[in-house]
Amino acid sequence: MAINAKNLLLGACLLLSLLAAGCSDAANTASSDGEPAVAAFEQGKPLTAAFTDSRAAGMKGVAENNELRLLVDDQSGAVAVVHKASGEIWYSNPTDRDTDSLAAGVNKSELSAQLKLQYYNSFGQINAVNSFTDAVVHKQIGFEPIPSGVRVNYQFGTSAKSAEDMPQKMSAARFEALLGKLDKAGQRALMLVYTEEKESGVFVRNDGALKGLQLERALKAFEDAGYTEDELAIDIAENNLSQTKPEPRLFFASIEYTLDGDSLVAKVPVDSIRYPEEYPVSTVSLLSYFGAGGTEEEGSIFVPDGSGALIRFNNGKTQYPAYQQPVYGSDKTMDRTEDAVNTQEIRLPVFGLLKEGGAMLGIIEQGASAATVNADISGKINSYNYVYPSFTVLNKADMTLNANDQQRSIPAFQKRPMSTDFSVRYAFLGGEQASLKGMAHYYQQYLIQSNGLPEPAQAEEKAGNMPFYLQLIGSISKQKHFAGIPYRALEPLTTFEQAEDIVKQLQQLEIRDIKLRYAGWFNEGLDHKVPDNISVDKEIGGSRGMKAFAAFAKEQNVELYPDVAVLMANSGSGFNEAKEAARTLRGDPATIYPIDLALNRRDRSKSPSYIVSPKKAAGYVDGLLDDFAAFETGGISLRDLADQLNSDFRKNKLIDRAESERLSVQSLNKMKESGMNVMAEGGNAYALPFLTDITNAPMSSSKFKIEDEEVPFYQMVVRGYVDYVGAPYNLSTYTDVKPYILKCLEYGAGVYFEWIYEPNFKVKDTDDNHLYAVNYELWIDEAADIYREVNAILKNVRHEPITDHEKLEDGVFRTEYGNGMFIIVNYNRSAVTVDGRTIEAESYVTGGVQS
Repeated sequence: MAINAKNLLLGACLLLSLLAAGCSDAANTASSDGEPAVAAFEQGKPLTAAFTDSRAAGMKGVAENNELRLLVDDQSGAVAVVHKASGEIWYSNPTDRDTDSLAAGVNKSELSAQLKLQYYNSFGQINAVNSFTDAVVHKQIGFEPIPSGVRVNYQFGTSAKSAEDMPQKMSAARFEALLGKLDKAGQRALMLVYTEEKESGVFVRNDGALKGLQLERALKAFEDAGYTEDELAIDIAENNLSQTKPEPRLFFASIEYTLDGDSLVAKVPVDSIRYPEEYPVSTVSLLSYFGAGGTEEEGSIFVPDGSGALIRFNNGKTQYPAYQQPVYGSDKTMDRTEDAVNTQEIRLPVFGLLKEGGAMLGIIEQGASAATVNADISGKINSYNYVYPSFTVLNKADMTLNANDQQRSIPAFQKRPMSTDFSVRYAFLGGEQASLKGMAHYYQQYLIQSNGLPEPAQAEEKAGNMPFYLQLIGSISKQKHFAGIPYRALEPLTTFEQAEDIVKQLQQLEIRDIKLRYAGWFNEGLDHKVPDNISVDKEIGGSRGMKAFAAFAKEQNVELYPDVAVLMANSGSGFNEAKEAARTLRGDPATIYPIDLALNRRDRSKSPSYIVSPKKAAGYVDGLLDDFAAFETGGISLRDLADQLNSDFRKNKLIDRAESERLSVQSLNKMKESGMNVMAEGGNAYALPFLTDITNAPMSSSKFKIEDEEVPFYQMVVRGYVDYVGAPYNLSTYTDVKPYILKCLEYGAGVYFEWIYEPNFKVKDTDDNHLYAVNYELWIDEAADIYREVNAILKNVRHEPITDHEKLEDGVFRTEYGNGMFIIVNYNRSAVTVDGRTIEAESYVTGGVQS
């Protein structure tokens, strides 16, 4: 007997309902309005052309402003944008796609699509439909005029009848009655596809005969006889058939195109995405080939990998995987990666194309937290170089069901679609702006106009030294023994008095502009308990010691930033993992295990940390701010609030990544309104308006094989508005100080170290053994030398933006700052000559305006 997939899934979910909240989500998943997406598709009214353009043959002009013109092909759904200043036309689909000899099958059809939906079947397997093959070919595309643009509606798939609309078996009496309603042609059609079983007197469907024209004739015969779904149900019941009439696999989605100044905004409203209950939508890919460059074109793809990277058109790296990274990193409630990941995160939700005639910058305006940036080169599945965003609509996880000594994996789905629309602003740049610096400047201005950056430093503040960034670790948790009995206790690494001593020694070395991040100072050390209230660890000086140290710092003009984590927690006092930890789709508390450095894998023999529900984290911030005011530090350091975005799949209380982002922004705004300076790790785009400083800012790309050059796009956007440093030098991958200094100068970054006062062996055999080289005495003299050299150059551009950056030759880069000063760095181990100037090996030269 055939097994009905839907019933299997529902039955499995019922068995697990008491164990995992996520499974019931799968059974209840439906279209966004709660109804199956089976409504009849309406074509809409034909488009009227307001204008035409001879270069975009067959397209109708639907919107125009002072800078752009928007044209639409009302047969295929393709759009074109004319950039008036440059004369460039940007097409949603390659105009010569029909002649691409490399693309075949579905890869060929996707070149003509504007949308692609990936969906799950009842076993959690991925399938896909695209707007060309599954909508346009069936003439299921409609258009609606909207202000400054057009809305394009698609139906994917058809409700055309199939063999399953005919019964597998019919009694002789019912079959003969059916024949009596037909003419000779109809009777002949049914007699060819049904065979009588003499023993049982039942007519059986012959599926081998149901092909092509024969299937069409048989379906028409049933239609002519007035055979209905109710009659099908009678035949199924009468013959005890396992046959069920499948729901039509119909999907609906729309794109709204509008012109806004110098940009085209393309939006997929999340409520336009409708789907059958049995086939929940996983992702939506938008305009995958917008502006794609062909094999004869020169140009580059810009991807926001870390600080940024360029992928040259047609670079021949066809043996390497395509670029694909989630914006703002992975959702840790979904991430099951066991290995340590050493890639850079996407901090800015942007991407772009650089061509000889112009440039296009994509800015993900809505849905960035659910977005992934994808890019690839020609020579793999087609002849084009392209970059595009895809958006997660519903997440899925696999659950294991144990029954009859067998394991079966079943899918669990996110209960409802993401709580955000998906929109991308495509800005078109011409002339000198059609460059990396033009794209960075455009995005910087976009952020300024949308309050996405803090106020820049005033003219009188632009002079002065670069800050020296220092992180000190107060205490860590360590397993100790008493009379052979193990117990956990705090191991002090830097008391407040010892921190004062380190600061005084730095000042004696003429380092006075210190920004001090102090971690491991409250609620039981570095991996502290939840910060809903603050208890300063007595092992490093207690509350009095903290207040005294804050007063000392203020007196010495040292900016103090006590460090706090709000999105991660350890079990124990003050944290109820059942109530406060985020839930995975499996229904269990979301955990992260520490990394075993020797194996580069997560060590499940140790206690995990828990991912805090974003809702609870927002509550922690309120309690934190109440207690923090008493210390009068003037600043706060955030370990994770500007670095992570996590969901909570708790049953009936879902918080997706979009809602998590909104909660993080609310918390960050509260901190800013409290009057404190805010330092944070990572520096995701949504956090930038609230920050004064960023630590562990991206100072490189991930160096994926497909990439050709890393660029300081991130720095070109934020410099002059937020101060930043990369990873601490003494815990970085640098094995030589010279490349580190050159990177600071090239990227306009400060100098950063992480230290403890006690000897290094104090961290041995602890969960913090990654702090293997942090004793300050081993580094302080070298740190002073590095800082003096970097500061001697960068103090001349203290708050100046980076206005240009270019690669002059391999290992040689030129960075220009807002006041006209430039720095050329040479990473090579041999001297180079640039514009008649010799730059020694692993050295630099400066020029331009220099105060």
